[in-house]
Amino acid sequence: MQLFLDTAKLSEIREAMDWGVVDGITTNPSLLRAAMEEEKSESLEAHVREICRLAGRGKPVSLEVMGLKAEEMVEEAKILYRKFNPVARNVVIKIPVCTSTGEGRVEEGLRALKELSRLKIPTNATLVMTPEQALLAAKAGARYVSPFAGRIDDLVRSRLGIPFGKYDYFDFSLLREIGRIRLEERVGGRQEGLGMLYQDGELRALMDPGQNDGILSGVELVRITVKILRYYKFKTKIIASSLRHPRQVREVAEAGADVATVPFSVLRAMLRHPKTEEGIRLFSQDAEKAGYRELFR
Repeated sequence: MQLFLDTAKLSEIREAMDWGVVDGITTNPSLLRAAMEEEKSESLEAHVREICRLAGRGKPVSLEVMGLKAEEMVEEAKILYRKFNPVARNVVIKIPVCTSTGEGRVEEGLRALKELSRLKIPTNATLVMTPEQALLAAKAGARYVSPFAGRIDDLVRSRLGIPFGKYDYFDFSLLREIGRIRLEERVGGRQEGLGMLYQDGELRALMDPGQNDGILSGVELVRITVKILRYYKFKTKIIASSLRHPRQVREVAEAGADVATVPFSVLRAMLRHPKTEEGIRLFSQDAEKAGYRELFR
């Protein structure tokens, strides 16, 4: 599985690329704004060029359009690709899979993806929240689709009234087990026929506790997306996005995601474990006592 860094901060990109484990960069307007303010960059264009340069040749950098109509997005994509792809031949254009805000046309993103595919400009379909959206984006020719695992976790926890911080791990396996136990308690000893039980609103709610069309977590969104796109042999790669915890990275790797994109803080946390740190302390102490430094002279 590839790892992309989800940031626009030049300092983070420099350090992470030096580790030798980062395969690309994903950005968005919010990340760029925060990076520009923190690093006091005066030119957005120069900042973006530096991101592309630091990532290096062949390591994808996702840059997002601003328009909401297909024609606008295609034109903006061509401009971004023309301006920044020559830096390191690594630009991928982020296109929202659906640009509707609740009203108006819903297909603009698909139309843009299809046209950019025809123009051979690589795209990343973003803000994917369902496997159905991922399927449509793949059919439209997206090179990547980005299911937003963390935001689905946020949605489910909010609907269930579970308090959480942005980087808290969501133990959806525990939630599923609680649901199973409550379902058994609800059904146990009842004599109604299957038809009556099927119509029981509380039972149906227990089968979809997050009220999210049967998808209980972001990891499950990624797993189902992988299953569908691989079954039908799409070439589209799946970027598990909006990951906020190292355990999520492990779980999307188990689910078969092609890429996980993570903030720098999560990348660092993936290296840490208290027993690793304890081992380093003990080995260092014993090496000093044994005069181990003599071996290196």
